[in-house]
Amino acid sequence: MPETVYLPTLKKLNPESILEVDDQPTDIVINLDHGDPMMYEPYWREAVVNYSVTIPPHKSLSYFSNKKNFCWFMEPKLEEEIKALHKIVGNAVIEKKHIVVGTGSSQLVLAALYALSISAPPEKLKPISVVAAAPYYSCYPEMATFLQSGLFKWEGDARKYNQDGYYIEMVTSPNNPDGMIREAVVNDPSKRMIVHDLAYYWPQYTTITSALDHDIMLFTVSKCTGHAGSRIGWAIVKDEGIARNMVKFMEITTIGVSKEGQLRAANILQNISLSCQKLHPYEMDNFFEHHHSLLAQRWKKLREILKNQNLFHIPKFPTRFCSFRRESSETYPAFAWMKCRVGVDCEKLLKEHNILTRSGRCFGSAEEYSRISMVSSQEEFELFLQRLSTIKEAELQE
Repeated sequence: MPETVYLPTLKKLNPESILEVDDQPTDIVINLDHGDPMMYEPYWREAVVNYSVTIPPHKSLSYFSNKKNFCWFMEPKLEEEIKALHKIVGNAVIEKKHIVVGTGSSQLVLAALYALSISAPPEKLKPISVVAAAPYYSCYPEMATFLQSGLFKWEGDARKYNQDGYYIEMVTSPNNPDGMIREAVVNDPSKRMIVHDLAYYWPQYTTITSALDHDIMLFTVSKCTGHAGSRIGWAIVKDEGIARNMVKFMEITTIGVSKEGQLRAANILQNISLSCQKLHPYEMDNFFEHHHSLLAQRWKKLREILKNQNLFHIPKFPTRFCSFRRESSETYPAFAWMKCRVGVDCEKLLKEHNILTRSGRCFGSAEEYSRISMVSSQEEFELFLQRLSTIKEAELQE
């Protein structure tokens, strides 16, 4: 009996709808540190009645999904839907590339570091340096140092890196935490190996300007669809040897990736692809358009709160033409990179008002900065705005 898959029937959702936030006790803690993508829940909640993936008990027993593929644990359906969605969105070149599935993009980062490190000429010194331009993703330093590997080590800000020898540069674009479009900054192509973390290169967050064609490109379901708990990510890899070594890393660490998670992810990606079709068979909003509108609304509200004060500042983004949306648009990142006035610890100040954020120090920047999630639930976001509007500069006066 094959897997039973029911496609969702979605009502037309209104991204302009706003939850009324009643007077809430100020001791309620708002956690905007982790970027938990609960913003997506209302969209998928509409699909819950008619959407399911049923896997009979006798299915998915084997370690193997496709013995003909060197990424033998990847479900063919997931590979098919990944390729289909990238073609629709136009954000990555997939022709003549290898796809490697992982337990979220976090595992794929480590797999890429491993594969690139062992591919360096044997006479070169190890461990190989790993760098990223500040502000960089806060988990990179811990990822590179946690196992105290003899293959690679964290060397910090790429802009300050001036050592000899091979190195790996992590390029996150759009960048986490500040949402900026990034390119590699260390200028030594003969010794440089690059991993492009493109988790946020989707139309709800940024303009799609071209189909990117890099050696290693990482994506994840958690940022694309909001299903962070499914822990499914994928790498698009140009070199077969690097891809095979990434697969080897998966074999040693987790002996593959959950088939149940892959099948769920495949079904979700399929439904997103269907929602993007002009004549889709179900009454459903275009997934990317819907959440682009929702994020635009959230950023507009945040800017309104901050426009008549001098304590907090957030970056402005250029307008670019988006090939997916076929119109010019701003960037609406998943995080707000907020800066307080000089000398003010932004994370500490917000924490005093029971708003949890992540300090700029975690990203290789100053304490005046703090990263704030823009993809929380609507209720949390409205409560955050309400509380943020009450913080006055006079509080900081001694």
